[in-house]
Amino acid sequence: MILTYSYKIKPNAEQEAAMLHTLELLRRHWNYALGQRLDWLRRTRCQLDRCSLVSEPIGEIPVSVNYYTQQADLKQTKELFPEYKNIWAESQQVNLQRLNKAWERWLFPDKLGKRGGRPKYKKIGELRSFVYPRVNCPKAGASLNNSILKLSKIGEMRIIVHRPIPDGFTLKTCTIVHKADGWYACISMADDTIPEPLPLEQVKTSVGVDVGLKEFLVTSEGETVPIKQHYRKAQSHLARQQRFLARKQKGSRGFTAQQNKISRIHQRIGRQRKNFHYNTAHKLAKKYDLIAVEELNIKGLARTRLSKSILDAAWGQFITILESVAVKCGVRVVKVSPHGTTQNCSKCGAKVPKTLSIRLHECDKCGLQMDRDQNAALNIKERALSEVGLILPAGGGLVNRQPVKPEAWGLNGVQLSLF
Repeated sequence: MILTYSYKIKPNAEQEAAMLHTLELLRRHWNYALGQRLDWLRRTRCQLDRCSLVSEPIGEIPVSVNYYTQQADLKQTKELFPEYKNIWAESQQVNLQRLNKAWERWLFPDKLGKRGGRPKYKKIGELRSFVYPRVNCPKAGASLNNSILKLSKIGEMRIIVHRPIPDGFTLKTCTIVHKADGWYACISMADDTIPEPLPLEQVKTSVGVDVGLKEFLVTSEGETVPIKQHYRKAQSHLARQQRFLARKQKGSRGFTAQQNKISRIHQRIGRQRKNFHYNTAHKLAKKYDLIAVEELNIKGLARTRLSKSILDAAWGQFITILESVAVKCGVRVVKVSPHGTTQNCSKCGAKVPKTLSIRLHECDKCGLQMDRDQNAALNIKERALSEVGLILPAGGGLVNRQPVKPEAWGLNGVQLSLF
């Protein structure tokens, strides 16, 4: 299992200037290396039946550019630009590895046939982190000892270890991140033990979760969690601060200070939202053994007129956090298809069409009446139980057996009627 803890660090003025200079040099090197790759791609690609004398260069085909050729050029870079000698060599290599990963994600599709966007040149201040790939080992660039963090080429500084490192974990990497409110060290650690999910025969409690905009989530048990709307509540204050920024001279000291103030507002909103998601996820993981959620298409939903509210709720981030918390707690999280969960009746399965304005589920066939979100949560729970192989008996609850095959319902392939 791999964990990453983020600790705030307290560098002095000289160390902070050195880290800012490191980020700027790595940004320039990123742009140069990306320019090399794009130039090689442009020189080696043209249409088969024509070649433009205006935009296509004529000459020898250049040598292929990849991570290994650019890594080999680091020695020459330090000779031409001696200031790069003040950067830990492995940090420069990781910077090239990041570029190579983004490059391959753009050129080569994944298993689902999807590709990422083209890597972009980074403006001043856009590169905000650099990595020490080894910690507390021979020839490591970073070492952590109690409340002191030592970084090669930078020096020792105080680190606020507000959360103790778990026993048995080995420190792997240290990422120095520049955020709006200061500098942070993200320590990645690994352990050989892998938490196993709870066996199916030991699952005793389960719940279906339906996320929404009226309530953040409604469970199949009827419990609701109110939506917080962190961005909506800070929207007017954020707009006022952005108007102040528009009146200032771009590039001035006041412009930079106001820009940092806006960044702190966005940071506070993100932290409040993430804290709310973690608290909600822990409450669910402590109470239930199996949690069923919908596999939503967040990008598609964000193209509707409710996009701002959907992105403010951050359902995708919540489900990701819920999965990570469930892994550490040994709880199962099952994703099911959202198709028909709101329209279908959870009691008889009949389709009951309803618009977003209709908040009550009323079935004409069986007479069931309940909140539409709770009805959807019951459908989500039922689908998840059928997918994992757990079924509901007539009286409710879970049973420790596999679903009964249709051949066992009757004799000679004929279903026996109970009514």
